[in-house]
Amino acid sequence: MSRIFANLNHIRDVQRRRRFRFGIVGVILFFLLLFFIYLFIARSGYWLVQDDPFDHVSWVAILDGQTADLERSDFALKLLQGGKADSVLILGRRVYRDKSSADYYAEDFARSGDIDSSRVFLLHHDDPSTMEEAFSIIPWFKSKNADTVLLITSASATARAKRIFSKLAGDTPVFLTVDINHFRYNGKNWFFDREMRKTWLREWLAMFNSYWDLCGVDVIELDTLRLPDIRPLSEDRVSLPKVEQTKWVSIKEAFLKEVKPDSLIKSDTTILKKERKEVKDSLKPKK
Repeated sequence: MSRIFANLNHIRDVQRRRRFRFGIVGVILFFLLLFFIYLFIARSGYWLVQDDPFDHVSWVAILDGQTADLERSDFALKLLQGGKADSVLILGRRVYRDKSSADYYAEDFARSGDIDSSRVFLLHHDDPSTMEEAFSIIPWFKSKNADTVLLITSASATARAKRIFSKLAGDTPVFLTVDINHFRYNGKNWFFDREMRKTWLREWLAMFNSYWDLCGVDVIELDTLRLPDIRPLSEDRVSLPKVEQTKWVSIKEAFLKEVKPDSLIKSDTTILKKERKEVKDSLKPKK
């Protein structure tokens, strides 16, 4: 009997040590999982951002999709005024039948500072995605013998945009991207803002989709017969009235212009007499 109990105690000790080892391994795996989750949350926001250093570029391409702040246009204007860029291409989708967002971008761009309008170019297009924009402008940049092009887009789309343009362009031109540090997306604290989390999710889905779209796609070659209609701002500019030149007229002033003062006085007098008569009639005793 003692031998049987000794074997049972030995089996219990073996099972106890085995459970202990499994527990240690489970705890280690749990903390490793937490570490990888933290690493993914902390770094995945940065993986969407490609911020390339540069001193000077020959071209700046402002991709469509900026907010009402026009933060991309402002960034490009500073580069142009600071001598870090030679020329700027502004892309804009059609928003009305005969109106493109590029027209509004260009108007604000032109009155934001003294610039040479022959160095600013406009592209009115209906391209629904970054890849379609790449198909439109890469041949044109090749025809201009551009060596470096800086793409200005949202920070969360920089890595994806650079990969798409670089893959489709081949060796020339060289495409760069930059983080313009707009408040709509920050790779450091994206997890704590609702809109940034939505942007993070959309961009990762778009990133995975771009890998699928680029499968089997060849480098775009120059075809002079299929170049987009891109014109300098000096030729394609649509003049819009500036706010500071517009004289606002109140409703009262407009009314006074239409109606003469004498007629106003007569009408007021007539109304007062009528009201007084109505009051007197109401005070008379009824028969």
